[in-house]
Amino acid sequence: MHIPPVPRAVIAACLGSLLPLSLGAAEGVATPAVLPLDFFGIGACNQTSQNLTTWIPQMAEIGITSMRTPRTVWGSIEPAEGTWKWEVLDEQMKYLSDHHISYGGLIYGDVRWDKLDRGGTLPVNNLPAWSTYVKELVTHCAGKVKYWEVWNEPPNGTGRDQTPADYAKLMISTYDAAHAVDPGCLVGLAAKSVHVNYLEQVIKAGAKGHYDYIVLHPYEVLGGVADDIGSEAIYLNIVPTVRKMLAAQDPAKAQVPVIYTEIGCDAGKSPARQANTLVKAYAMGLAGGVACIEWFEGMDGDSGPMGLLKADKTPRPAFTAYGTLIKHLGAHPQYLGWTLLNGKHYAFAFQGATGTVLISWAYKGVQDIVDFGQTVPITDPSTGMTSSAQSWPLTSTPIIVDGVPPALLSEAKANRGKPFSWDGDYVKATSVTITMGEKLVEKGLHNQSGARIAADVVAYGGGSRAGGMPGGNVFMVDPSFLSYTSTPIEISVVVRRNEANDNSGFKLRYESTNGFKDCGWYTVPDNKEWHTMTWTIKDAEFVNYWDYNFSLDSDGNKLNKYFIQSVTVKKLE
Repeated sequence: MHIPPVPRAVIAACLGSLLPLSLGAAEGVATPAVLPLDFFGIGACNQTSQNLTTWIPQMAEIGITSMRTPRTVWGSIEPAEGTWKWEVLDEQMKYLSDHHISYGGLIYGDVRWDKLDRGGTLPVNNLPAWSTYVKELVTHCAGKVKYWEVWNEPPNGTGRDQTPADYAKLMISTYDAAHAVDPGCLVGLAAKSVHVNYLEQVIKAGAKGHYDYIVLHPYEVLGGVADDIGSEAIYLNIVPTVRKMLAAQDPAKAQVPVIYTEIGCDAGKSPARQANTLVKAYAMGLAGGVACIEWFEGMDGDSGPMGLLKADKTPRPAFTAYGTLIKHLGAHPQYLGWTLLNGKHYAFAFQGATGTVLISWAYKGVQDIVDFGQTVPITDPSTGMTSSAQSWPLTSTPIIVDGVPPALLSEAKANRGKPFSWDGDYVKATSVTITMGEKLVEKGLHNQSGARIAADVVAYGGGSRAGGMPGGNVFMVDPSFLSYTSTPIEISVVVRRNEANDNSGFKLRYESTNGFKDCGWYTVPDNKEWHTMTWTIKDAEFVNYWDYNFSLDSDGNKLNKYFIQSVTVKKLE
């Protein structure tokens, strides 16, 4: 399938005065208009970013029009102090422009000639040298790059003893240097995963006002969606949670764009799963208010089977799904609202390329028959094949419906400003519970496998991100019940030992205002009766940093040697 890219001049003419001008050098001389990054983007690992010719043409073919970054790393730009090498960067920028693909830039890295900062730490001990790198890079790219992301997934890649205050220093230096030479550029404050706690700490440590957009990489949250555990509401709530934090800590920046410059799904588990997850990530990203999503990645490289293309350039189903999605939604889709098919399956409505579009899939992957009330064209994104039907077997594979039936469209528009449902409305609830047994009953409190989370963290972040991850019972509250706001709560668990009365216990680990925090060890007394343990917590800050809010962690010889009857989270105010 070949979808010719729309010439950028045509897009610019259509958008007209909505597109801001990027200002050039310190004198404020206007440079050519730089289009904002389009919603549908792509990224690359260190290996595949070195040779764009092997995979960029295929991305342009399916309509992708933005890329995270060409090679802008400090060491490659300034290999020796005061010596600037622009050839590779210039070649890549020209190549991307020739393929009608816009691009941001990543301001990142250290240099071998700087003896003060080695080993991947933030270069806060030589900010003048860093500032020079930023000024030279932004000046060189003025009129070509508008979005500048600062560092990759902090606090990853920072020194062991470096704190959010160190990243705040780097943000201030970068923001001031970049805006001094290009007042119209945008500088991005970044964090790994959905580490909103870290962003908050950086802002409070001095970065307030020194950024123009937010960057996140929510791999783990998307992993829950990929596994059909029903946690779509967490993914949909990422941007609203960020906005809550910004409104509290930096109100002037509360509405800055939020961009996912990396997000993806391992095709090694299943190519079909990867394709399904991609469609869900973009549909919910649009619904949740994400400004741009840059899928990781275009072609397999040094990060395993994450690409739309295999290393030999063979397309995966995700490649077809991405192209099908862009074909139906168009380059600039408009989110219209959401509804629930049969009362439980998410369906998102958009103004697409030629009309209204509905994207839906089965809740928790359970097959169900849905009746649209009229015959509609239904497309399978992974194949691009379209059928006409009034009813359809909904599964974990998303479908694209062109021409939303009026009743569904009306429902979707009416729900547009409402909290996304997760088996009920818990906005005004004072407590949420989960009850175990033959039938799991979740009322605003949900459970998922700690082993699944740990596997996702290893797959997407390596050993550096796996440290401290839980292997036991993991819980998530409905974001409409509690998200970011540090309301005093009680967490109660009802437990007893196993039939053998083995010595067992656990500690509560929860998201706090300072990241994850452990409560003391609790030993389950015996197996004669059910025992209730309650913790009063005054510093909870639930943001689903790693796709969960709290866990019950046991050491190896005590794991699974107790039973849980129920867990309750209660607001004290």
